[in-house]
Amino acid sequence: MTDSLFTPFTLRDTEFRNRVMLSPMCQYSADDGFANDWHRVHLGSRAAGGAGVVMTEATAVEPRGRITPNCLGIWSDEHAEAIEPIVDFVKSQGATPGIQLAHAGRKGSHSPPAEGGDPIPADREEGWETVSATDAPYPDPGAADGELAATSRLDGEGIDEVVDAFAAAAERSRDVGFEVAEIHAAHGYLLHQFLSPVTNDRDDEYGGSFEDRTRLVREVVAAVRDVWPDDKPVFVRISATDWLPEHDSWDADDSVRLAPLLAEAGADLIDVSGGGIHPDQQLPGTGPGYQVPYAEAIREGTDVPVAAVGGITEPTHADALVRNGRADLVALGREMLRHPYWPLEAAHELGADADWPVQYRRGRFD
Repeated sequence: MTDSLFTPFTLRDTEFRNRVMLSPMCQYSADDGFANDWHRVHLGSRAAGGAGVVMTEATAVEPRGRITPNCLGIWSDEHAEAIEPIVDFVKSQGATPGIQLAHAGRKGSHSPPAEGGDPIPADREEGWETVSATDAPYPDPGAADGELAATSRLDGEGIDEVVDAFAAAAERSRDVGFEVAEIHAAHGYLLHQFLSPVTNDRDDEYGGSFEDRTRLVREVVAAVRDVWPDDKPVFVRISATDWLPEHDSWDADDSVRLAPLLAEAGADLIDVSGGGIHPDQQLPGTGPGYQVPYAEAIREGTDVPVAAVGGITEPTHADALVRNGRADLVALGREMLRHPYWPLEAAHELGADADWPVQYRRGRFD
């Protein structure tokens, strides 16, 4: 029988009720990294709406790993305790709760987009010095050199601290009930900064060759896998390409080469996105499924399960991606912001069985 969008999917011993994943999307609504009622409503409504996997936004593993002062974090036990009731609610609705563990690197210390998204200098109270594979700050368009967020190159001790921070964050996430840990190595954030030759100008064991540029992400995956339960999966989100064809940059062939190395380190699925390393990127267009070919290439070239993302809005399109073997999960972002109950609506349109919330099954619409 051919798998479809509403066929359950199992990784390790964890079963997702369907192939729809809420894509991680920054909400810029946390209080000093703490989850609040906004996150309860945002994540909880998508769980009640029928998603198979409900993934948090990028959740910083240390304070300087935030993109903005308003980003979510899990760098302390108190941060984990704040999100635990939300995890419980997501589970109660039949969805699988996932957390995206992240470090912004040199793209940190910025104001939220609604406030302009400008870099915040480290000497301002709400700012901090960012870290990266390089000491060159992120080249924010329109920002004067003095306004760029100061960046320092991580040394060996600093790299070890980052690996430890990811592992500690994974332990906290495990202890409050998350069932999927996703490591964010995409969109120009810290781990991507080590992967891409656009930003990695090092000449030590973490720079230069493909093997050395991929070392940090492989170490992070191994560290998270080491503390994550054996029966629960680890995802890695990558940017399949930098979209910088005129530069020596990360491309789809590199991603196909990386995927089995991530699997060897302990990853169970690759969540395939693109871009974010530099503002000069050249997107190939943003039509329906514009990033799906990258996910498909990784799945075909490596046999590692993948999630596809990018402009997917129609149930028939999402269903076809699974039926035709192009993706194992389909991640929806903006469409799920517009339509929190998209999975249930899609099941109705496709004539598929769906795990309706118990309140609806009982006819309680009041």
